Parts: sequence; C-alpha cells; structure tokens
Amino acid sequence: MSWIFIAVLAQIILGTSAVFDKILLGRKFFDPFTYTFWLGILGIFSAFLLPFGFQVVSYQIIGAAFLAGVFFILGMFFLFYVLNLSEASQTLPVIGGISPIFTLIFSYFLLNSWLGSGDLMAFLIILSGAFILFIVEKKELRKSFITLILLASLFLGLSNVLSKIVFGASNFITGFFWIKIGGALLALFFLVFKKFRREILNSNQRGLTHHYFLYLSNRAYAGLGSLLVYLAIFLSYHPALVDATQSLKYVIVFLFALILLKERFKGWVLIGKISATILISFGILFLALVGYARAIPINEARHIDWGLTYSTKFAEQLGLDWQKTYEKILLELKPRKVRLIAYWDEIEKERGIFNFSKTDWLIQKTKQNGTPIVFVVGMKVPRWPEFHVPLWAQLMPDEEREEALREYLKMIIEHYKNEPLIEMWQIENEPFLRFGERLKRGENFLEKEILLVKSIDNKRPILITDSGEFGLWYKAAKLSDIFGTTMYRNVYSSFLGRFIGNINYPIGPGYFKLKEKIVRFLIRDYDKRFIVVELQAEPWSHIQLQNLPYKEQMRLFSFDYFTDTIKYAKETGFDEYYLWGAEWWYWLKEKHNDSRFWEYAKTIFQSI
Repeated sequence: MSWIFIAVLAQIILGTSAVFDKILLGRKFFDPFTYTFWLGILGIFSAFLLPFGFQVVSYQIIGAAFLAGVFFILGMFFLFYVLNLSEASQTLPVIGGISPIFTLIFSYFLLNSWLGSGDLMAFLIILSGAFILFIVEKKELRKSFITLILLASLFLGLSNVLSKIVFGASNFITGFFWIKIGGALLALFFLVFKKFRREILNSNQRGLTHHYFLYLSNRAYAGLGSLLVYLAIFLSYHPALVDATQSLKYVIVFLFALILLKERFKGWVLIGKISATILISFGILFLALVGYARAIPINEARHIDWGLTYSTKFAEQLGLDWQKTYEKILLELKPRKVRLIAYWDEIEKERGIFNFSKTDWLIQKTKQNGTPIVFVVGMKVPRWPEFHVPLWAQLMPDEEREEALREYLKMIIEHYKNEPLIEMWQIENEPFLRFGERLKRGENFLEKEILLVKSIDNKRPILITDSGEFGLWYKAAKLSDIFGTTMYRNVYSSFLGRFIGNINYPIGPGYFKLKEKIVRFLIRDYDKRFIVVELQAEPWSHIQLQNLPYKEQMRLFSFDYFTDTIKYAKETGFDEYYLWGAEWWYWLKEKHNDSRFWEYAKTIFQSI
C-alpha cells in the first residue's frame, strides 16, 4: 500500500506546481503550446535514470510506452489550454473528476480490471469531492471549455492505463524512460510545423530568461511529482485509484488560490470547498485503510474450526422432526462445534415453572458425540423474531421483565454449569443491533446479565456478539471474554427490499480484517478471541423459507454462492466459524431431493 503515500506526496507537489503554472500562464509569459512543448522536451532528462535499472523490452512495449507518453503530452496540452482560459479552482477539479472515470473505463477494456467494492467506494467519495469543488463555483463552463476538459481527461486516462500495461511488462525505470521519450518525440515532431516552430522561437527571443528559469524550476519540481505519480501507478494494482488521488491536488490548488492567488471564497462556496476538502481527505484515508486491509497477511495453512448453529424452532418451522434433524447433523455432518439455543418462551412458559427437556435432550445427544457447545441464553437469541419472550413476560413493565429474565438466567446457568462440553456462554444475540420485533431493554441490561452469569460460573468465558456489517463491535468486544461477529453477504432490507429486492453487501473480506484490527486497537486487547458466530449459508428472504419457491431460494442463495461464501470466509482470516443454515440444507435434501449443500457441508466439517 506504499503507493498511496507516494501518490499523496506526488499530488501535494503537483498541486503547488499547478498554482505556479497558473501564475505563469496568467501573466502570459508563455502560451499553452510552448508550455507543453518544454514539458515534453524535459522528458529527455529521464535518461539520467537509465544506469539504475534499464532493461531490454519488446518493440510492442516500447510502442505502448510511446503512446502513453504521446497521450500524456496531449492531455497536458489541453489541460494547460483550458487552464489559460479559466480559473484554476474552476477547471482543474472537473478534470480531476472525469479523468479517473476514463482511466477506470479504459482499464476495464484494456486491462480487464475493475475495482473491488471498498476501493470503488473510496474512488466515488474522492470523485464526489472533486465535483463539489466545481459545482460550488456557480459558473457555467463554455462549450469550448467542456470539449477541452473532455479531451484532456480522455488522453490522460489513456496514458494512465497504457503506462500500467508498460510497467506490467518492464521495470519502473525502463517503462518511465520510454514513456517520457514518447512525449519528447511528440514535442519534437511539432517543430516540423512552421507555425509552432515560430511560436517557440518567438517565446525564446522575448528576453524572458528569468521567467524561463522560473518555468524550468517549476517543471523540475513538477517532474518530481510526475515521477512519483508514475511510481504510484507502477506499484498500485489499479491506475484509476492513483488517478483519483489527484483530487487532493485540487484541494492544494484551492488552499493556495485562497492564499497566493488571492481568489476569494465566501458563503456557500467556501462551505462547499471545505466540504469537498473533507470528502477528498476522507476518501483517500478510506482508500489507505482498504489497501491496509488487503495487505494484512492471512495464514492459508491455519487450523479452522468449523461449527454450526442449530435451532429447534427453525427445524420445526420447516416441518422437520427437530430431534431426527439434529441426530443427522451430528452423525453425518460431524461439525467440530455447535451453537445451541435456549428459548426462554419454551423453557418458562409459566412464570417460575421451568422445563429443560428440550435443551437437556440436545446437550445429552451432543455429549454422545463429544462435540463442544456454545450455549446461547437471554431474551434476544437466534432466529426470528429475535426476542423469544414468554407472553406473561411481554406484558410486564420493562424493569420487572428484566428482573424476571435474570431469574430465568440464574436457573438455566445453575442447571447446566456442570456440563463439561459447554465451552462458553453466549449472553443475548447481537444485543446492540436494532433488529427483530424489539422490546425495550432496561438500563445496563447486558452488564447486569454478565455479572449474574459470572457470579454463578466464573470459569467459562462470556461470548458477546454484534453485527458484522453494521455493528460497531467496540462495546460488545469490550464487555466480552470472546467476541463473535455475524457475516452476511446477501440480505433483505425492510427499507429497500420492496424496491430493489435483496442486497449484496459491497464489502470484501478485507473489511472484516480491518475492522478487527481497529477494534483491537481501540479496546487495547490483541489477544482476545474473535470468532464468526453466524456465517450465512441459507437464503435471507422476507418470506419464510418453507413458503418460498425452491427456484427463488436457489436464486437468492445458489450452491455456487455457498461455496464462494466459504472461500470468502476463509479470506477474512478468522479461525472459528459457525455456519447458519444446517436445518435448511437438511430440508433441501429431504423435501427437494437436493443434497448438494448437505454433501458439501460434510467436506467442510470433516476437512483437516
């Protein structure tokens, strides 16, 4: 991810250089053509880098490098031309917004490359800042300006992508040299035309030696920035990301235009430019974080414990025999670990009368296989409607219901505290996520429940869970001995679902790796276990699965998507996962004669 820091430094240099370009062009020391000519000619000095790593490459690569250099010079010519006719803070942000889009499009066709979800999000944030910088100017661009801007953006985008192709087939110094020589050759070619030659000679006869010194000094300074941009392109995995960072250059232009060029901003214009500055800065920071997450190493050979969650309620909802289903899961799938659920509304249907027969059977059956157990207790536990509360408790005032819950927790922990296979107590399920048919909770409810459980059994760790996608993790990780995250990729949103159906979260495995790193840093605990307590392995629909047509289920969660989810999970770097959907796999096998999910799950749990 070093390319990000190199790109940022490059844009700071180029931003300050662009301001000086505007000063020189504004004073009419040079016309845009002469300015561009000397920019191309100065590329010859790249030859000084050759002793540090030149290598022989094919004619095709040299040709691609020449084209990259030619397109770069053409792009800079149109940029200088429009800069000469307009204000720097008005025109440059538009090019900064459009050029990366061209780079992205050309990358798709020439490199067969697109951005990952996190990178794309950062890319769009940065570009939105660039467009805000333009919009707040409240000035209409003339059609001629728009044409020049599009030409500059198109040629610069092409140059970026061709440069990446060249760097992919050579080392940096070789690629950079041939690109710059391509630009120099285009500059020399224009000397063939009498009109252009006269302009250059005339500019040389104006006695502006001091101004040439200023120009050349600025070109040398900008050349350093350009060198760093090419180095960033060489090191990055996608040239559009490097191109997007140029929006930072326009933040520099805005700041220097305010201070040095005496351009005045006030009211909504000033607010807009400040907002754009914040957006661009945040986008680049986000891009750096995404790159950091991608670079976090994953031990591919690590041992992974694959477990599953089992819900008697869900098995019954699917019309299955919950006992037979669980027996089949244990005997055929052989999960390494299981997460079992105690439902308050089943155990204490009448206040003070406890029936542990269901959970007793589950635990005894699990003991026969020697499978370690995560035991979930509380008011909010897995499966819809999330809050599984007896009717008599639902009618109570909030504090009385909380007290009744703690009485229930005391009884269930006392009942099972001597079961050796119970590895940990999970208290509540995603207690900080506002999801399900909610009931109001008392003040510090979770802390009180944790203290109660620990007062009865202080040997087993406490597991607290949070949403992988929207949960902040901090409080749950802080309170727990072990932290558990959910991991869902395809979901139904009650807010958006009626318009667009299910949503595929645009987040990659790096999101979870980065989030873990950040939360560990915030809680100052680098040894606490982080596990995936719910890994989605069934469809998520607003219709109960037993009522959802088989084809629709496969559309929402196909077998290929299942296998890809396992691959995705492995790339997040955790070493313990509990799959969510074993009841559904069995239901598919029994009711629809589709055993693919069931058989594949066997290979997961029984892998070494």
